Amino acid sequence: MTSFLHSKNNSITEFTSEFGESFLFFRTVSEIGKTIISRDIFEEHFVCDLIKCKGACCIEGDSGAPLTEEEAASIAKNYASVSIYIPENQKKEIKKQGFSIIDSDGDRVTPLINNRQCVYSFTDKHGVLNCAIEKAFLNGEAKFRKPISCHLFPIRVKIYTHFEAVNYQELKICSPGKICGAKSKTPLYRFLKEPLIRKYGKEWYEEVELAAAYLKNENKDGQSEK
Repeated sequence: MTSFLHSKNNSITEFTSEFGESFLFFRTVSEIGKTIISRDIFEEHFVCDLIKCKGACCIEGDSGAPLTEEEAASIAKNYASVSIYIPENQKKEIKKQGFSIIDSDGDRVTPLINNRQCVYSFTDKHGVLNCAIEKAFLNGEAKFRKPISCHLFPIRVKIYTHFEAVNYQELKICSPGKICGAKSKTPLYRFLKEPLIRKYGKEWYEEVELAAAYLKNENKDGQSEK
């Protein structure tokens, strides 16, 4: 049974799915379980275009990729397999800095080389930056795929005491991805289905799909009223 509670004055809609999960839709965010999701996740179109961006997310930014303690341990455990794909100068940097570091904000992150490029990245024959950790995983040489923060990008997750905020980080370096996504009409949440399921589980993602369908219908109804 699906039910709705809509308040135009407060721009809040409550939607209960057939699974009994209750969603709250605000003007710019949606709540599913213990996550607060930006509506950009549903409405923006995005597909990574590595040939155009050249893997810029591996080199742009003022800090390394955010890591959990478990992820940092997994990188250390799988480093022997990962190191095969890492350039020698970056291996030296890892030996100097360690497998992970604490940045100026107090967060555990991947080390950088020259304060820019992730030490776990390498350039392929097309001039595109790739992840050595993921390369080893895809080749069956390591059991850890990559940090979830990288897998989810350009979605960023901020953890609070009682909920997690799931936001789209729009960056100029990712403009080719927006163009590519618009051409294929692929919503961001659909492009990142695999990492979202990895992060929150299949049932949560099914609720996201239901929420996306509801929002799509809501937008159609709003346009027809105009």
